[in-house]
Amino acid sequence: MSDTHPKHERTLVVVKPDGIQRSLVGEIIKRYEQSGLKLVGVKMLVPTADFVEQHYTLDPEWRMKTGMKTIESYKKKGKQPPSEDPLAITAIILRNLTKYLSRGPVVAMVWQGMHAVGIVRKITGGTEPLTSDMGTIRGDYTIDSYEVSDVDGRAVRNLVHASGSVDEAEKEITHWFKEGELIDYRLINEAMIYDKELEGILRA
Repeated sequence: MSDTHPKHERTLVVVKPDGIQRSLVGEIIKRYEQSGLKLVGVKMLVPTADFVEQHYTLDPEWRMKTGMKTIESYKKKGKQPPSEDPLAITAIILRNLTKYLSRGPVVAMVWQGMHAVGIVRKITGGTEPLTSDMGTIRGDYTIDSYEVSDVDGRAVRNLVHASGSVDEAEKEITHWFKEGELIDYRLINEAMIYDKELEGILRA
């Protein structure tokens, strides 16, 4: 958008197959909606494995960063990582993620509003449900952990993907939504969030 006001910040949310199967789409949308964010795009689809892999590798450094972070996490817990090679670790993670997200329908959404990326991340909770705070989507609605997903050789089932930064969000939104699929419109309650003087509340 030409207007760079912070209220136009956008972020991507994808309700994953486990969120769909557990009938949590409405509850997830409600959480974001109640914060004051505005839904400007939504679609249901079954992504292909190739599409999912492209999503995770939009950042050319994702493989290395994710592998190093995973190795560090294993060692902090006093455990031996499956490999000391970050790229070998990420190959396993990516294989599990593509299998997980291409198993069934997902709901992709774009949310807009002030600090959209940070607000959505806060409401969604940490990547691992076990350690996510109560009151977050992942902390309240699922019980999975890295330990169990590692034992089972699968991706952790955490209901939702949420963009990690404004730059990441811009790339991901372009990947999931075509031009013209996002709608620019005004909500009445936006006046309460963004208008400087809160004019028009009292009748003249």
